[in-house]
Amino acid sequence: MATQKKTAEVDYSMQEKIMALYELQQIDSRIDGINKVKGDLPLEVRDLEDEVAGIGTRIEKIESEIEELNTLTRQRKRETDQARIMIGNYKEQQNNVRNNREYDAITKEIEYQELEIELADKRLKEYAVAIKSKKQQLEEAEALCRERTADLEAKKDELKSIEAETAPQVAEFSAQAQKIKTKIDERLLTAYGRIRRNVHNGLAVVTVKRDACGGCYNRIPPQRQADIRSGKKIIICEYCGRILVADSEPAHK
Repeated sequence: MATQKKTAEVDYSMQEKIMALYELQQIDSRIDGINKVKGDLPLEVRDLEDEVAGIGTRIEKIESEIEELNTLTRQRKRETDQARIMIGNYKEQQNNVRNNREYDAITKEIEYQELEIELADKRLKEYAVAIKSKKQQLEEAEALCRERTADLEAKKDELKSIEAETAPQVAEFSAQAQKIKTKIDERLLTAYGRIRRNVHNGLAVVTVKRDACGGCYNRIPPQRQADIRSGKKIIICEYCGRILVADSEPAHK
């Protein structure tokens, strides 16, 4: 009894490799069809992950800005306290001055410290307004983050549910694809994968139907069709770059 399963060491003919490529395409198309059930969910999940990460970065920036304002507030308050202490010291010194020149000099120092206090008070009010605004921005960003995180978790759960439901089929088809790949050399598999990535519908291998490419529907000359049917070499559509195979179904007149 002949062995039904060929091994990887078998030297397959070009025609067998071409038909294996077509079988692989049919299986990959079935997997593509299953993946279409997911719709835009994978893209939506990635977009939401990016958005949540972006909001997280914004929250960190706002928190850093609030901390910087708090640090400046503490610094200005220390400067104000120090200025008041110095004013108190200067006023005591005024009581012990020996002449008007010393009195005037201390008075100028007191006025300078009072101006420093006024400036610090102005800055403190500005910091307070800025902190209030930043805290409001922080609350809004945190609320948005919670909202988007909830959306993300819901989308992830939906995607996981679909993947769990379709996983057995995908695993079965993937196993079939791996078996078929043993008939195809690495060079052809690489070319097949490259074409699949470059075409919008993932069809790298198509049949010739009604004298036209099954991918782009451009006419294929009779001699080229004869070469395709012979299966002696890989024939590429000169218009779309797909691999062409003969249609196994008889043409209906």
